Amino acid sequence: MRDEDFECFIGVMGEATSHRPVLDSQIAKYRGVLPDALLTYWQKEGWCGYANGLFWTVNPDDYKHMLDMWLAGTEFPQIDNYHVIARSAFGTLYAWGEKYNQKIVVSCPTGSIVALTNKLNVPNKNPDLAIQTFFAMSDKERYDLEDSQGEFLFERALEKLGALDEHEVYGFEPALFVGGAASLDQLVKCNLEVHLTSLRQMRS
Repeated sequence: MRDEDFECFIGVMGEATSHRPVLDSQIAKYRGVLPDALLTYWQKEGWCGYANGLFWTVNPDDYKHMLDMWLAGTEFPQIDNYHVIARSAFGTLYAWGEKYNQKIVVSCPTGSIVALTNKLNVPNKNPDLAIQTFFAMSDKERYDLEDSQGEFLFERALEKLGALDEHEVYGFEPALFVGGAASLDQLVKCNLEVHLTSLRQMRS
């Protein structure tokens, strides 16, 4: 049985379009590190792509080195130890703090990190509710990106470039923060790790 919040998430995003089962050893590794509600989702649903790859739940281990690289030189590693729990088709990373259970959003396409900085070191009293709310509040527009005319890009990128696998993203070439245009013509399908690494190096 799914909880009401995840039912709400599925109602908006649809059933998974890509699926990888999560080993019991991975659940055990993150027990007491990430909220139980998230581990229950992993157990029941696996790590999945939703809405044809617009949004993905992920193995934090696969993203640790990339997250460390993006957070290097910022105040965030001093506040908490963060783990990527989800990502978008465009390489935005959603990371969860193990100590305070607060979320940060690493927007790799724009080279920025979004967080409620006044809350990051305030313990979240109900981590499970926070995770459930994160999923329940999902909508497709939140994970999409707009072009310079304000039109959403994902469905058009999917049609033009084909579906993503779990190791791929749609990336702008040239990058937005070096003067690239937010347009379908500038989007290419890239290896996720290579693309996010090169974006971070450009920001250094």
